[in-house]
Formats: sequence, structure tokens, C-alpha cells
Amino acid sequence: MTDWVDGVIGQWGRERPDLEGALDPIAVLVRVQRLHRLLERELKSFFAEHDLEPGEFDVLASLRRSGPPYALTAGAFLKVSMVTSGAITNRIDRMEAKGLVERVRDVGDRRTVRIRLTDRGLRLTDRVLPAHLDNYARLLAPLEPAERDRVAAALRTLLEAHGDTAPPLG
Repeated sequence: MTDWVDGVIGQWGRERPDLEGALDPIAVLVRVQRLHRLLERELKSFFAEHDLEPGEFDVLASLRRSGPPYALTAGAFLKVSMVTSGAITNRIDRMEAKGLVERVRDVGDRRTVRIRLTDRGLRLTDRVLPAHLDNYARLLAPLEPAERDRVAAALRTLLEAHGDTAPPLG
């Protein structure tokens, strides 16, 4: 069985046979890029059914798994989100307008603002999470459990090698 990436590698091999050995990274990295785009589209569609954006659910999930009082600083989100501070601010603004989170001043240091899950945000997160996990399982269904473990291990190795070792929020 061949896929789109095999076709690209074949075309390059035909057009630039001198690069044959140098084309090997395409087999992995272009597949990861294409898979990212496909998964992003699937997740965007899934979360739209719940009136959420994927990034909004990331915030909700981060707050929920941090435990009571389900609050973190905006700076904490910035460290692990891989988006700009402006993007975090806009995301929190949208979520605050939906009544999912609220900004609260830290009682110990009024300069620090925490983003806290509202009761509505908590209920939504707890309702969407099981469906989200089912959706993830559906997306990975073509892989056997042992294959998933091997893929996870290989991706972990690559992420660690590129410095993605930040601990979870909380």
C-alpha cells in the first residue's frame, strides 16, 4: 500500500536521483505534517459541535486537571501553549465572554491574575472530556495497541530531543 508521501518520494527520486538517501526524512516528517493537518481539521470539527475551539478546550482541560481551585496564571499557560501572549489573551477573552473562565486577582499578590474555571466551564469540561477521549480512540483505531505504543515512544523521543520536556501545568 502506498500513500501520498510515497508518491512524493517517488517523484523526487525520479527527478533528483542524486538525492535518494537524503529523501528519507520526508517519509516521517511530511507524514507528521500531513497527519497534523488532518487531525487539526477533525478536532476543529469535533469541538465546534460543543461551541469550542481546540485551543479553548486545551485551556479548560489544563484548568480541570490542575485540581481545585482550577486556576492557573496566564503566564503558566504561555509557557506550555506554544502560542503568543496575545493569542492566550484573546483565547481567555473569548472564553470569559462565554462564561467558561474568569480572571481573578491573586490574594497574596494583586499583580498576579489567575484564570479560573467557572462552574459552567467545569460542567462543560466534564461533559466533553469523555466524548473527546472517544474521538481520540476513533482517530487511532487503525493502529493496534502495540503500534500505538511504538509510535508514542518514537514521538516522545523526537519531542524530548527538541526540548519539549515542559512539565504539565499545575
